[in-house]
Amino acid sequence: MSTWILLRGLARETRHWGGFAEVFAKAFPEGRVLSLDLAGNGVLNGQRSPSSIAALAEHCRETAVRLGAAPPYHLLALSMGAMVAVAWAERHPQEIAGCVLISTSFGSFSPLRHRLRLRAWPALLGILVAPGAHARERRVLELTSGRPEAHEGVLEAWTVIRRSRPVSARNGLRQLLAAARFRAPQAAPVPTLVLAGAGDRLVDPRCSLAIARHWQCPLALHPDAGHDLPLDDGAWVAREVRGWCAGPRSGIMTAEGERASRALS
Repeated sequence: MSTWILLRGLARETRHWGGFAEVFAKAFPEGRVLSLDLAGNGVLNGQRSPSSIAALAEHCRETAVRLGAAPPYHLLALSMGAMVAVAWAERHPQEIAGCVLISTSFGSFSPLRHRLRLRAWPALLGILVAPGAHARERRVLELTSGRPEAHEGVLEAWTVIRRSRPVSARNGLRQLLAAARFRAPQAAPVPTLVLAGAGDRLVDPRCSLAIARHWQCPLALHPDAGHDLPLDDGAWVAREVRGWCAGPRSGIMTAEGERASRALS
């Protein structure tokens, strides 16, 4: 039985997957789906976040073993979580059957202006200064979703999460430092699928294109979803992953990836 491990990004936790975990599990009924918190987030918010992606990956690896999940694993990871997945795969490729990287960027391949869109800076500042958990989460939703008006229920859930398991400013800064320092390998350590949303307001989807080009791996681009692709269209993510698992998984960028490449160029 294959185990899929889901990893979220900066200052987010397992509950932020919302209904996606169930959607994904239904697409892979023959496997186990396991969501892990990064050190410093979620149930681990009392821990100190490591300031390196490699250390975050090792912590996740130890957690998976402790929970009784045996390799090989498939990793599905969003944003900074995708960096953790790559670090895990680079250090222990024999444990990882494949990686699905969503809405991420690597300093090895993309400039800062793409890794964090210039127009996202005012929104990020607004998150920091917004009064109260609800206002901050509304700004996060507006920044990370391509259709925030459709997710009022999610906004309420995220507000509860922020209030019940807040991530400390120190841990948030340490995770930012880890992400800024991370450099990906020049070649994909394991079979990899890259997913991105054309409506991503936070990270330019050209960052995902850069990964696919450097690693010559499949890329799928959603026409309008935002940074949080599993939130905006979890069913699409599950279909793309299912199709990738069923077909060739190495060697070339797919025809869809080539079309996405032309659209983003």
